[in-house]
Amino acid sequence: MKTPLILIVAAATLALSACNGKPGDAPAADQQAASATSGAMTANATTTIAAGIKGAPTLTSLASAIEAAGLAETLSGTGPFTMFAPSDAAFVQVAPVTRDGWMRPAQKDVLAGVLKYHVVSGALTAADLAAKIAEGGGKAVLKTVGGQDLTATKSGDNILLTSASGNKATVTAADIGQSNGVIHVIDAVLIPQM
Repeated sequence: MKTPLILIVAAATLALSACNGKPGDAPAADQQAASATSGAMTANATTTIAAGIKGAPTLTSLASAIEAAGLAETLSGTGPFTMFAPSDAAFVQVAPVTRDGWMRPAQKDVLAGVLKYHVVSGALTAADLAAKIAEGGGKAVLKTVGGQDLTATKSGDNILLTSASGNKATVTAADIGQSNGVIHVIDAVLIPQM
């Protein structure tokens, strides 16, 4: 089961790099191709969100952060959860002093808060998110497991997430099904209100 996730994340990385590294510019065709490929994984998904992230070569920063924050057990639980998973390239965009600070044991609660801001209860597919956005007249406000709001909108055919602090992330690979929910790879780390 690790191989399909690895292929999906690799495809997402290629799609993002084809956009000259500009967040939010992933072509809809690339996102749809990643979604279609990941759909085949959904029916056979036997790994949890935590295990799927740990096995993905372009989500190593997120996997390390999940371990450091003590959230691996939660993301291995029954869920279901929707995980907006920042890629390694997304973590590189965070200032090194901030990123390194989050990984200190004394900052475990801060790191956990940042990561919980990327998780929503329930398994929301890209179609579910699009429907919620349409029902909300162009935006959907999602409640994260950390208790803060996360806003989803559409940017062309892409799903755009806006954090409570105002930064944005685009879903670059959607609908990566896991046994306890779904992963959507995003191109930025979302920052909650601190």
